[in-house]
Amino acid sequence: MRILWRRRRTTHVRRPLQVARRRAATAVGAVLLALVALAFAHAGDLAQCAFSRAVAAVPLLPLALTPAVFAAVAWATARLVPAARGSGIPQVIAAARDPEGAARGPLVSLRTAAAKLGFTVAMLGAGGSVGREGPTVQVSAALMVAVHRLLRVPISAGVLIAGGAAGVAAAFNTPLAGVAFAIEELAAAYEQRVTLLVMGAVMVAGMVTLGIAGDYVYFGAMRRTLDLGVVALACPLVGVIGGVGGGLFTRAVLGWSASTTPLVRRLRSRPVTLAAGCGLVVALTGLATGGATWGTGYEATRALVEGGPLPWWSGPAKALATLATTLSGTPGGIFAPSLAVGAGIGNLLTPVFPASPAGAIVLLGMVAYFAGVVRAPLTAVIILSEATASRGMIVPLFATALIADGVSALVSRERLYHGLAAGFSVERQRR
Repeated sequence: MRILWRRRRTTHVRRPLQVARRRAATAVGAVLLALVALAFAHAGDLAQCAFSRAVAAVPLLPLALTPAVFAAVAWATARLVPAARGSGIPQVIAAARDPEGAARGPLVSLRTAAAKLGFTVAMLGAGGSVGREGPTVQVSAALMVAVHRLLRVPISAGVLIAGGAAGVAAAFNTPLAGVAFAIEELAAAYEQRVTLLVMGAVMVAGMVTLGIAGDYVYFGAMRRTLDLGVVALACPLVGVIGGVGGGLFTRAVLGWSASTTPLVRRLRSRPVTLAAGCGLVVALTGLATGGATWGTGYEATRALVEGGPLPWWSGPAKALATLATTLSGTPGGIFAPSLAVGAGIGNLLTPVFPASPAGAIVLLGMVAYFAGVVRAPLTAVIILSEATASRGMIVPLFATALIADGVSALVSRERLYHGLAAGFSVERQRR
């Protein structure tokens, strides 16, 4: 009886301490990842500005600089930190399947996170069509794991999911989108006990970014709406086009990584040469479009959302640059570039609805293509509604996203991030 009583007293003492450590680790990790996300965004913006100034001074510089940086980053990634290649979201999905093993491996290590940050900034500084959001998810998960290990809190799938969700919230300044992304994409089997952890991390990260960066809308404000008759025509049309485009992008990326044809295997066996070739495609595309396809595409997307005109080829050209950058095997996300491609699709379709607000049609194109690529319609709608203050477009956005998701599933049965996650299994990383 004395032994049982001692155990009971020990359990009653330890349990509050464990809960307190877990909550402290979540709060500290969320603050750190929010600060890192803000610094990462600032560094990326500086890199893009430096590249633009360099091109203005030497117009043909990208023909040499972009392939060289692509090749150097591909070589360094393959040799030093292979877990840093690509978006970063597949790594977090793979790590969540074996959290304890992943915590000791490279998928969500601080070394990989540091390389991810540096290499992504380098890609932006060379005109690569990459986004910051996917890398922010991987870096945020790594920081959350590091803080939990430091405070001796067990690593669960919820820790990784919370870190990744808070990363999305901090990157876009969209807290609700972080929660939606955790449910739709990061957690294949979302469990109720993860809810508090995710909500807490997203709330703290959102408060930090809000306090430092202010209450801004990422892509500019678009508060106009569409008539019911236009909605009935535009949503199916844009949804089908965006779903087909997103599904084809997914098939191209997954098909490239899984192809066994001799030519593709030969190209994949020479990652540096492949990256240099992809960099040359990106450089030529950027020069042909006056630089419109370089970088995240944020400025062009914001201009379209706010009703500004852009050439009809902006969307297809951005899609080509994004595909070439993705296939190069270098670090970088596809969130922002995909939204830019979707904005280009919407821009192509604005003449079909001349009496409607151009920014509203552009939003439909963005949500359609993004949902077609990522296959997360709820996340797509919430990101855009929060990032553009377009609450009056919620119903048309949902209808378009659901149509695009269904069409994309017909084009590519396998989802992009989950297909890529198979190449980042913890067992492979240990070998």
